[in-house]
Formats: sequence, structure tokens, C-alpha cells
Amino acid sequence: MLLIVNTASKCGFTPQYKALEAVYEKMHDRGLEVLGFPCNQFGAQEPGNEQQIESFCEINYGVTFPLFAKIDVNGDNAAPLYKFLKKEKPGLLGSEAIKWNFTKFLVDRKGKVVERYAPKVEPEAIAGDIEKLL
Repeated sequence: MLLIVNTASKCGFTPQYKALEAVYEKMHDRGLEVLGFPCNQFGAQEPGNEQQIESFCEINYGVTFPLFAKIDVNGDNAAPLYKFLKKEKPGLLGSEAIKWNFTKFLVDRKGKVVERYAPKVEPEAIAGDIEKLL
């Protein structure tokens, strides 16, 4: 099972890295993977390169879950993964666009996108939904 998140190092939601790591540590052994995809499309809040991002997350939040190379989540250059996620689980009023950093998608073991969570939804609030799928 996957919890996929578009992340940024200089965002008001950046402290969610700590909570994402806590959920990852608690449930990883039972099959949860948290996947972080840094993105600089929202207020240029992810300006660093991959090494800077990884270092920042490790030092400041103890992140051990996988962080990938910086991607676009919206527009013509959106990563295929995000095109799929947005099509499968549109946001408010059917909008497919990602609105901000730390939008979260929960994907079950069969690849079905189960839920989409707004940036303000804390990872701890998702834990119950994850438990049901584990």
C-alpha cells in the first residue's frame, strides 16, 4: 500500500514530514510505503536539488521513507504517476489539479487510488484509513 505525497522544504506544511515519517515507521513493517515527490510548482517552495532536499529532510525531520527526484505534478510536464492519480481521484468539484504541497493519495495493494487528502489533512488523521487497508 502506498501513501504518495508531493512535498516541499519551505512550505507551511513542511512539518508534516515528521508526521509522515512517524506513520511510515509505525506501519512500514505491515506493508505501507510512503513516497515523497518534491515539487517546486507552488510558490517556488522547493528550490533545492535532490541532494539538498534529501539532506534537509533527513537532518530536520529524520525522514527515511523514499524521496524521489523533483517533478511537476500539474501542467503539460506533469509526471505520468500524477496524471494517473489525479484522473483516478479528482479533487474538490472534480478538479484534477493539485492545489498545493502535501496533497496525499492513498493507493491500495492492487493499485486502486482509494482516497485523496487535502494538504491541511495531517498524516495522523489518515492512519485510520491506512489501518483499514492493511
